[in-house]
Amino acid sequence: MVYTITDYSKKQAEKYDVIIKPSKKKNKKIDVYKGDKLIASIGQKGYSDYGKFLESDGKEYADKKRNLYKKRHQKNRIIKNTPGFWADKILW
Repeated sequence: MVYTITDYSKKQAEKYDVIIKPSKKKNKKIDVYKGDKLIASIGQKGYSDYGKFLESDGKEYADKKRNLYKKRHQKNRIIKNTPGFWADKILW
C-alpha cells in the first residue's frame, strides 16, 4: 500500500526547502530529498502522523498526539539531517 502524502507534509517540505516523495522502502512512508540526493526515509507505515490525525480526528486531537510524539522522540529530532530530524519536521 502506497502512503498518500498529506497537505500538511507538503507544506512542511516547502518550508524546509526539500522534496518529498512516497518512499521506495516498503516499510517507510516518505523519502526526503535535497535536490536529487536522498537524505532520509521517514515514517513507519502502519503508524499515523500529524497530517493524518488532522484529516481524521481534527486539530485538537492532532495537537495532543503531536505533543506526545515530540516528548517521546526528543533525543531523535535534534541531530540535523537524520531520519528523526526530518520525521519531526515533515510528519509532525
